[in-house]
Amino acid sequence: MPDRVVLRRAEPSDRDALVAMQMAAYEPNRAIIGGVPTPLGWDYDAVLEQWEVWLAEDDNGLCGALILEPRPDELYIESIAVAPRAKGRGIGNQLIAHAESRALRSSRDQISLTVNALMTFNIDWYGRKGFAVSSIEVIGQRRRVHMAKALCGETPPPL
Repeated sequence: MPDRVVLRRAEPSDRDALVAMQMAAYEPNRAIIGGVPTPLGWDYDAVLEQWEVWLAEDDNGLCGALILEPRPDELYIESIAVAPRAKGRGIGNQLIAHAESRALRSSRDQISLTVNALMTFNIDWYGRKGFAVSSIEVIGQRRRVHMAKALCGETPPPL
């Protein structure tokens, strides 16, 4: 039987574990995009101070992270990462559901995110979760796919 996964808000003392998990989760993407994934270049002290960071933990420790930036009209997902050891257990689904709940509870009716265009698996995965491509941005050799999901008419789940 799989471990139970619990979500909690990150604290500054979680920084090193968060960085290690993000590195493990995003490292395979280097080969696909031919460069450094954006979250691997972040200052995680600033991330923990400026954004909402939620950690998914199971019996073996940190297994996922959700990093959110509240914006006036939407909740922007800066990062969803799942530890390689925990892939395929539905943790990404839990993190998306939590982002949706956070958005609705803060009176935002949209969540959005950006994906490197070369990460077609991720684009397809988000599409299956109800996200649609809102625009494609070209920055030098990179193409960024902006995706959004409307939450209109949805009710946040009970606490």
